[in-house]
Amino acid sequence: MSDGDAAAAVVARELAARPCEARTAFLKQLLAHAAAGLVLVEGERAAGESVYRLADAMVARGAA
Repeated sequence: MSDGDAAAAVVARELAARPCEARTAFLKQLLAHAAAGLVLVEGERAAGESVYRLADAMVARGAA
């Protein structure tokens, strides 16, 4: 199992354990903590680029 698959499995398990109305807040907190972790590991500029690319991908996906 790759790291990406393992991470996806953790997120899927955590989402399944929460009621529907709590899932959005969980995902928002997960994104915030992941971005903060990237700042610590890669620095502010690299983390900002990662978050920017994520947002860009989300906008592109929404337009499809």
